[in-house]
Amino acid sequence: MKTTIGITDAHRQHVATELAKIVADETVLYTKTKNAHWNVEGADFYDKHLFFEAQFTQLDGLIDQVAERIRTLGHYAPATLKSFLELTHLTEASKGKNNSLDFMKELLEDHESIIIVLRGLVKSFVDDFLDAGSSDFVTGLMETHEKMAWFLRSHLNN
Repeated sequence: MKTTIGITDAHRQHVATELAKIVADETVLYTKTKNAHWNVEGADFYDKHLFFEAQFTQLDGLIDQVAERIRTLGHYAPATLKSFLELTHLTEASKGKNNSLDFMKELLEDHESIIIVLRGLVKSFVDDFLDAGSSDFVTGLMETHEKMAWFLRSHLNN
């Protein structure tokens, strides 16, 4: 059935395309956070193991929300590893060692990168594509990533 929500088909398509990139970014970041959870080593292992678990659990919820927003707009969310890697602007490669500081630095960079992308979409979605709902939605995602980045940054500030 046709989606008739007061946004043109072309505008809904554009917003859904941008959200597909976000779901890919979220999925890659989730996987990298899961990697940190599984593979962190060091004297702070247990605390960081739990910290990374809290973060990947939060990211799992974000992935679902973005995919559902895409469906709300009448489009299908990407759902294959291949599509995620084609759509993401993040890299799945880990640059550091398996210690908490290296994992946190890399995850922080990814969160900050996603925040910048989301910040750019807030105005575009409402001004260019007349989709205040998606603009509000990505504002909420941005705020969540800002808080997650703050948590990571707080561990790195000594």
